[in-house]
Amino acid sequence: MGYSVLDHLRYNAWANSQIADLLTPVSEHVLYERRNSSFPSIAATLLHIWDAEVIWLKRMQGSSPSEFQSAQFSGDKTALLAGFTNSSRDLLLFIESKDPAFLLQRYSYRSRKGEPFSDTVEETLFHIVNHGSYHRGQITTLLRQANVTTLVSTDLIQYLRSR
Repeated sequence: MGYSVLDHLRYNAWANSQIADLLTPVSEHVLYERRNSSFPSIAATLLHIWDAEVIWLKRMQGSSPSEFQSAQFSGDKTALLAGFTNSSRDLLLFIESKDPAFLLQRYSYRSRKGEPFSDTVEETLFHIVNHGSYHRGQITTLLRQANVTTLVSTDLIQYLRSR
């Protein structure tokens, strides 16, 4: 059997852990410093990835949240990095608990604006990982702008070689 969506979710959890490990020694100032990107800081980018993983998981579980969980977040760097890594782990554990047919199921939900949508679980999972990869790349760029020179690769091929 080849590369599967479960492998892709394991990659996502690994990549998020790589970023969290990289950011652990970085000062909070660097995490919260305002920079030009899709989101105003590394911390805001982390929260966005975390929010997306949580909201998509909740949608696949049958609810349609209208608010991101970050709206209530007031934790420190440790809590931020834990939430960021836990969201990808929780998503992986949820999918691992399902049978393979679950991936092909279509589910319905409402967007945060209340618009109705219907997607398959598998399509959503590929979207979530692709979305995270995009924003992890932005985090790397933001770290370079902050003169952080010790970086890590979160490329899929790096994950595959590390297994």
